Amino acid sequence: MRWPASGPAAALAVLEYHLADYRRTWRSSAVSSFVLPLLTMVGFGLGVGAYVTQGVDGVDYLDFLVPGLIASTALQVAVGEATWPVLSGFNWIKSYFAQIAAPLRVPDILGGHVAFVAFRVLASSAAFLLVAAVFGALHSVWALATLPLVVLIGLSVATPVFAYAAWVRSDSYLAILFRFAIIPMTLFAGVFFPVESLPVGLRWAAYVSPLWHGVDLCRAATLGIAPQWSITGHLLYLAAWVIGGWLLAVVAFRRRLVI
Repeated sequence: MRWPASGPAAALAVLEYHLADYRRTWRSSAVSSFVLPLLTMVGFGLGVGAYVTQGVDGVDYLDFLVPGLIASTALQVAVGEATWPVLSGFNWIKSYFAQIAAPLRVPDILGGHVAFVAFRVLASSAAFLLVAAVFGALHSVWALATLPLVVLIGLSVATPVFAYAAWVRSDSYLAILFRFAIIPMTLFAGVFFPVESLPVGLRWAAYVSPLWHGVDLCRAATLGIAPQWSITGHLLYLAAWVIGGWLLAVVAFRRRLVI
């Protein structure tokens, strides 16, 4: 394939490369996209939820849990695609160096890969939403709004993680990222219980994380209620993470690719 010199067509060509590569592995991810939501909702929503007889914030525990799981799934898929695949493009497969020699610009390379991450997030979250609908956990037509929301949530964490993965030189630093950032964010961002039950310090740490803002928006959409914070405020905050992460990623990619 002949790479376009630059611009949107070049980014689309990079996206095409990632989609072509994904054709070899899509079956395994497609199965997990349905099996994992099913097991999670049965285990947490029905298993743990059987002991939460009073519900949470006036709704059944399953209904409370599902939007949080949709948002956290978007985060996990985005981070998964923005860590080892990115480091591999620099350290092992070195596909980024082939692309920059094509020649392509850093924004084209980054834009095509970020677009692929958005595709993966959207596909996985759509599967989760379908399973949730089968369980009767969606109570508003606004639940469809979670689809564009999960893309925003995914990119809000993927872009800064792209920068981090491009900056480090060893995958041991990726394990540190999961241990000290991704896992705590997932546990304490309102996915499994309201953040109001946390101590004040942890509560504000949850508010700073992009995941809590995504969880609040998704929960409002699936339940058909108003979010705790302003919708505009949530969206602007997530967009700020996307833009800031993109700028950092461009700098980190240029540091590695442009001599």
